[in-house]
Amino acid sequence: MPRVSQDQLDARRHEILAAARGCFARYGYEGATVRRLEEATSLSRGAIFHHFRDKDSLFLAVAEDDAAAMVDTVARDGLVQVMRDLLGQARSSDGDTAGWLGTQLEVSRRLRTDPEFAKRWAERSAAIAEATRERLERQREAGVLRDDVPVEVLTQFLELAYDGMVLHLATGRPAGELSRVLDVVEEAVRRR
Repeated sequence: MPRVSQDQLDARRHEILAAARGCFARYGYEGATVRRLEEATSLSRGAIFHHFRDKDSLFLAVAEDDAAAMVDTVARDGLVQVMRDLLGQARSSDGDTAGWLGTQLEVSRRLRTDPEFAKRWAERSAAIAEATRERLERQREAGVLRDDVPVEVLTQFLELAYDGMVLHLATGRPAGELSRVLDVVEEAVRRR
């Protein structure tokens, strides 16, 4: 029997995550049944759960994957760039935003209704906040961030703007002038 390389396993895992993201977005956590996950991934239950212990682990992996990508973008380019990327995806026709937004909404719902999930998710949320704080501190040291407001307050301000944008887009409201709104958000944290 031929051996499967780690690269092949990683590629399969990535394919499962991408398909599951869309399934969770479309049907929600409860509606994303194993049968629907099989259809979305074009894999058997055994193949899916070879990579993930159960549906909950699969959902958490999807959410963690999204959070890790977000942390990378925040560290490199800031939380406003995450919002700009999200807006760009919302305006595109590739469908990725629906999956990503659906995951975010499902995470929000589970944070309110599932104490065990909330406990597990706290680390991911803290990583995003920490990346935002570190980025803002670097910006302050570079002299481009306003210095009359504590970094913690600016971090919360940006997180609220992000949460509001996710809600706005997730409820199907038009993107309209959100690009200009993001310009205002960015200006609000910059040194004048």
